[in-house]
Amino acid sequence: MFKSIRAAAAALVLIASVAAPTAANAQTYWQCAPFARVFSGIQLFGAAASWWHQAIGKYASGGAPKAGSVLVFKAIGAMRSGHVATVTKIVSDRIIKVTHANWGGAKGRVENDVTVVDASPNGDWSQVKVWYSPIHDIGQRAYPTYGFIYGGAKAVAAEAVAAGHAIEARTANTGA
Repeated sequence: MFKSIRAAAAALVLIASVAAPTAANAQTYWQCAPFARVFSGIQLFGAAASWWHQAIGKYASGGAPKAGSVLVFKAIGAMRSGHVATVTKIVSDRIIKVTHANWGGAKGRVENDVTVVDASPNGDWSQVKVWYSPIHDIGQRAYPTYGFIYGGAKAVAAEAVAAGHAIEARTANTGA
């Protein structure tokens, strides 16, 4: 439970800093993974592309975007660590908005509500094109993705089970 409270508090601080930039936080250099961890509350670590496999057994995942989920990009060429971005809005079945850090022309900076388009032939979000601020348009390159990690469900259930076991243990020890 403490981890959830700590993550929620950190997310509120982060959201406040993103929503109201100041000279102090304008100097912050964000990598995508630490930013997505704080912004989404999904507690995975390491290179962005590794999140997909780390999520197995911890978080639900799939091929459909949901607000608050994290889109995981595969590692390729110049993006050898992959990329992660948090879904902030579903616009249509093939267009979403994300908030992410350290993408393209915004090296080290956070970009809010960036347009991402499903560019996959089968409409399964396995390839996406992302808004690229230097050209003020959707980028020309399609990036391969694993899919979306959904926050909460398994993690909350695990915390509830753990809390239940702690209560049972206290009850057994006190004889109540």
